[in-house]
Amino acid sequence: MTKPIITTLSAVAVLMAGSIALPAAAQDMQSSHAAHMMPKPTTLNLSAQGEVKATPDTASINFGVMTEAKTAEEAMKLNRDRMTAVFAALKKLGIADKNIQTSNLNLNAQYDYPQNAPAVLRGYQASNRVTVKVDDLARLGTSIDAVVKAGINQIDGINFGLKDSKTAEDNARKAAVAALTQRADLYASAMGYKVKRIITLSESGGYAPQPVYKTMARAEMMDATPITAGELNIAISVSAEFELEK
Repeated sequence: MTKPIITTLSAVAVLMAGSIALPAAAQDMQSSHAAHMMPKPTTLNLSAQGEVKATPDTASINFGVMTEAKTAEEAMKLNRDRMTAVFAALKKLGIADKNIQTSNLNLNAQYDYPQNAPAVLRGYQASNRVTVKVDDLARLGTSIDAVVKAGINQIDGINFGLKDSKTAEDNARKAAVAALTQRADLYASAMGYKVKRIITLSESGGYAPQPVYKTMARAEMMDATPITAGELNIAISVSAEFELEK
């Protein structure tokens, strides 16, 4: 009789132990269920922009030489002679070779189109365009006059910029974040909450050179070259998700 009793007691002990220690899968399910039952945090999504003004300290000029002649060879030779004189003028101005870049070179046939008649070849047109960076803005007008005198007959535009935009961009970032956090506090307070923390933060925008004008006007028609740099606007936009609490 003793052995059966011992066996029965052992089985009860095993059952009791099994009821205390839940399997790992069951524990995970229980934790997941508890987490699912927890209320989601109250969040707020906002965006703001910070802007600063900066005075330009560099400029890029886009200009070129266009020539026409009866033959392609002659058109290119006329263009080459003029551009050689232009490069000499730029060198005399003290502009480094690294700040001069050919941006486009074209040679195209030119046709006349008489009424009710086949097209007639008139000649050839050669175009050579360069982009020149000028770091001394006080000499910008003088530089334009010099290249026009040397042979430039087209000006496409001027872009003003900054040699180093990091400081201006960082100031815009600070302004953007200050505006964003102030706005978050305002919204949270209006709803009876306060900001607990920032969950995510992202930015867009930044510095980009700004054109003053964009034109295809022929340079020899310009009586003077009045240039004003004005100010650059550097803008940074930031977006964030905030967690709120009572």
